[in-house]
Amino acid sequence: MNNIKLLDCTLRDGGYYTDWNFEDTTVEVYAEAMESLPIDYVEVGYRSIPMEGYLGKYFYCPEYVLKRLKELMPSKELTIILNEKDIRPSHIKEGLLSPCKLYVSMIRIAIDPKNMERAIELAKEVKKEGFKVAFNVMYMSNWKADSSFLNHLKGVEIVIDYFYMVDSYGGVMPEDVKETIQLVKSKTNVPLGFHGHDNLEMGLINTITAIDAGCDIVDATVTGMGRGAGNLKSELLLTYLENAKGLPVRYSELSKVVSEFEELRKLHQWGTSLPYMFSGAKSLPQKQVMEWVGMNRYPLGSIINALNNQQQDIKDNLKLPILKKVEKYKKAIILGGGLSSLTHKKAIQKFFEHTKKEACLIHAGTRNVLEFMDLKCDQYYGLVGFESDKLLKKIDDFSNIDQTCIYPPYPRLMGTTIPDDIQQLAKELEAISFTDATSDSPMALAIQAALDLGAKEIYLVGFDGYDININQNQFVIAHENQEVINDAVNIPGVEVKTFTPTKYKNIEVLSIYSLL
Repeated sequence: MNNIKLLDCTLRDGGYYTDWNFEDTTVEVYAEAMESLPIDYVEVGYRSIPMEGYLGKYFYCPEYVLKRLKELMPSKELTIILNEKDIRPSHIKEGLLSPCKLYVSMIRIAIDPKNMERAIELAKEVKKEGFKVAFNVMYMSNWKADSSFLNHLKGVEIVIDYFYMVDSYGGVMPEDVKETIQLVKSKTNVPLGFHGHDNLEMGLINTITAIDAGCDIVDATVTGMGRGAGNLKSELLLTYLENAKGLPVRYSELSKVVSEFEELRKLHQWGTSLPYMFSGAKSLPQKQVMEWVGMNRYPLGSIINALNNQQQDIKDNLKLPILKKVEKYKKAIILGGGLSSLTHKKAIQKFFEHTKKEACLIHAGTRNVLEFMDLKCDQYYGLVGFESDKLLKKIDDFSNIDQTCIYPPYPRLMGTTIPDDIQQLAKELEAISFTDATSDSPMALAIQAALDLGAKEIYLVGFDGYDININQNQFVIAHENQEVINDAVNIPGVEVKTFTPTKYKNIEVLSIYSLL
């Protein structure tokens, strides 16, 4: 093994999918496995000053959490990470790390290369507190273009114990790993580490290359759980090292923790995909890709298109005719994809029979398009992301369709791809003006369309909301919808209510049956 050290950072890197919340039972299974496996360091989360929004206990790692983790993993060296962009030497002096001293062996510092000088000053304060210190220096794929930050490493051996090369974009190749290790070794004698992401599924071979080229410590996570496309799988690395290097692995314990996290993966669905592959190859940030993929709102082609446009600084590729603002309807029903829209389908039909031509139906998405195709009223299709493709699959013959397809305002974040059969029916909104929450949610699009068509009474149907137990992506959508509702109900001179039960707050429920 040549004394290679292994660090598992599942709770820290995997926290990007869970807001750093993990069930106690899951953590206990994880800790039991770590304690029995040949893992040297276990990185259990961040340590941070208070940040905006909710972030879970493994983002802040209070003392009672660290104490429990150390009780579960007494033989392991626990590690936490600091994000240098948020943490200053003054925070260390004020006691940020004091709760860690009895339980944590090493502090890693995540660093943008441009802030190397500042990071060294932070490391000095951390070192004074008695911890091992590691630098996790990001954006490894960009170092060839600008390695000037490495000039600051002279004499840093007395401050840090490991210097990690972090393949933030998951796009480096084995030859890049070798060359970068040689480059860093020419600047410092600090032991080296490698942290690889798996966008191009190069995590294992890059890590093997790093080990063979003289790295002293490498990272992995259980099932590859980690930001964006994720990381090298701990179980894959351990299996390789057992077979190639004779590292003893207790597969019974390894299988237990893998099974536990496979259940989480079913919920959060980390792992690489075409957009992650593209972003890795082009050294593009993963944060935006993670949001787009996770929301399941955009087709892979649109995400690729958006990433390519970003790289080339290109705006949207297709300008559509504007949906003209007219006083055409008094009322509008906005149809969501919830089950309640089907439960109350008959009542919706009766509503339009009673209102005749003074009301229209606007679909926020395409989930229930076919069920309401025969409804005797004007209908509009609000299309965001891959809804165009879904509409085309549902309605395979557009020759007799004269309904309007409505798109978000130009320029659209993802660019625009519209099937030829639909393009002749396509209009775009001039703007979404009633809310700043979003410019491309189906609900916001539909409400703005209703306003532009003159509706003074807007009724939501099929926006049922979500239960408490939802994944991160559903949470994002629910939060977005709630913000849109909060703004919609405050539009002057317009009533916005829901005809069907909903878990969303701040909106009046008016039973559709009361109007029949």
